Amino acid sequence: MLDLTKYRRIFLKDYTIDINIGVHDFEKKSPQIVVINVDLYILLEHTTCKNDNINDIFSYSYIKKSIIEITNNRHINLQETLCDEIMDKMMNHNLVYAARVSTKKANIYAEAKGIGVERFSVKN
Repeated sequence: MLDLTKYRRIFLKDYTIDINIGVHDFEKKSPQIVVINVDLYILLEHTTCKNDNINDIFSYSYIKKSIIEITNNRHINLQETLCDEIMDKMMNHNLVYAARVSTKKANIYAEAKGIGVERFSVKN
């Protein structure tokens, strides 16, 4: 069982971007608002800074830069694809032990704040 007391959660919450996503014709006409959340679990020894120096810890900007890299200048059909690609990028980082990624289209249903998908992954 994962002992979360040995890890720090680094997160990007409610990152909102316009991206080209969707399989329906009306979705392909213009970008859609997608809200992305990422939680990363990294050992405390890799996120505890002894000298209060940013170079000693995991860079938060890795998360945002990765999302931009994945979504920039392309069309993605499915949220599952987007979620999986973000998850793969996060889990490929050598310091990340576990991650949770969710994506949500914000403007699909008037009756709901969004519709989306979520994944959780742990390294063996």
